[in-house]
Amino acid sequence: MQRRAGSPLLVAVGIVAVGLLAGCSSGGATTPSATTTETVTATPTSAPTPSSASSGSASSPSASGGSSGGSSGGSSGGSSGAGSSACATSSLAGSIEAGSGGAAGSTYVHLVLRNTGSSTCTLQGWPGVSFVGDTNGTQIGNAATLDRAAPHPTVTLASGQEAVAPLKVTNSENYPESTCDPTSPDGFRVYPPGSKESLFVPYTAFAACRSEDVTELDVQAFVPAGQAAD
Repeated sequence: MQRRAGSPLLVAVGIVAVGLLAGCSSGGATTPSATTTETVTATPTSAPTPSSASSGSASSPSASGGSSGGSSGGSSGGSSGAGSSACATSSLAGSIEAGSGGAAGSTYVHLVLRNTGSSTCTLQGWPGVSFVGDTNGTQIGNAATLDRAAPHPTVTLASGQEAVAPLKVTNSENYPESTCDPTSPDGFRVYPPGSKESLFVPYTAFAACRSEDVTELDVQAFVPAGQAAD
């Protein structure tokens, strides 16, 4: 009878042992959970990759816009250079024509410059004018004063067209001979407006005063032919 009583005790001990083993095996189940956690954490790590790709593509429109802006600036700069340039002295021929006749003691004539070049050019302002003589271009007396009150438009000359500057010449007889010291000139030296090169215009109808105490010439600015108001 004692051996039968011990059997249930062994059975109970066995049951407890099985339970403990089961508990141990259920505690080991946390290992897969850790594996799952690692997988979730890796997902945010890979997330910046699309972000950096989109940042690279954003720079492309920026570069394209810069190139189109430079191209537009070039074209507008080219269009601003259009227009006629000032007439070169080498492309002009001068002459003297009758003017309005003038007032007492002076005579008005028209200093004419004609465009002999093949291109359109412009004249704007007052010419430099003086008598010359001695057959070598020596200046006689003072250069002309400039009539600043006169109109001074920009005159555009196509090939063959002319501009006119009214020129007032005070008669040398208005001055005592000792003051004027008159002589016969060969004509005029003329500097077109803004030019450092001159041209010679022959004209011998006037007497020129050598004395620098006298100024015989007064010139207006160039205007289109037919518009001189002297």
